Amino acid sequence: MKKITIAIDGFSSTGKSTLAKQLAKHLGYVYVDTGAMYRAVTLFAMQNNYIGADFLDKEKLVKSLPSIKLSFKFNPELGFAEMYLNDVNVETEIRTLEVSNFVSTIAAISEVRSKLVEQQQEMGKEKGVVMDGRDIGTVVFPNAELKIFMTAGADTRAQRRFDELQAKGDSVSYEEVLKNVVDRDYVDTHRDDSPLVMADDAIEVDNSYLNRKEQFDVVLELANEVINTL
Repeated sequence: MKKITIAIDGFSSTGKSTLAKQLAKHLGYVYVDTGAMYRAVTLFAMQNNYIGADFLDKEKLVKSLPSIKLSFKFNPELGFAEMYLNDVNVETEIRTLEVSNFVSTIAAISEVRSKLVEQQQEMGKEKGVVMDGRDIGTVVFPNAELKIFMTAGADTRAQRRFDELQAKGDSVSYEEVLKNVVDRDYVDTHRDDSPLVMADDAIEVDNSYLNRKEQFDVVLELANEVINTL
């Protein structure tokens, strides 16, 4: 059976990564979490004091890009690959609200996007890949056989994200999370380089009222339709 490239784009906290992991596991494809890559660069910037609440040292970050090594290593106990920054597992650190507050700013830097897009294209050149992010179907893989665009109401997404953070023991308020979601939406859709837009040939999936299984079933059917036509 021929393999395809599946690009999943959309707003923050729409469950893109969850869906992508499910699809990759079911189809036997490689899963690439591009959001984790941008989060890892953001964490690097935070660790080196290149970004804070009221400052961004873009020049120093750009000069440091050659020294940033990103890799995914499969964790058999978890069943998915974890993000490593310069050979250190940062999977937990990159999922905090603090990183979320800065990631859209870092992702808007053209030099950062150029470096990561090149890596992402290399990861998916053999097809048989499910990749999620903001510009997968428009920039990374404009010729992907299946493009999905995930969306849901900001309130719904904030509640989901808040519940996830609470379950991890993070001390955050719903209002903080909602503000983060709204702010990221604005930055993602208004940046000059590769803004978040739905590709002309993408299929929109609004999962405001879909659970994980329902969402998975909808997209899996779409994937099988494409695969069966090859």
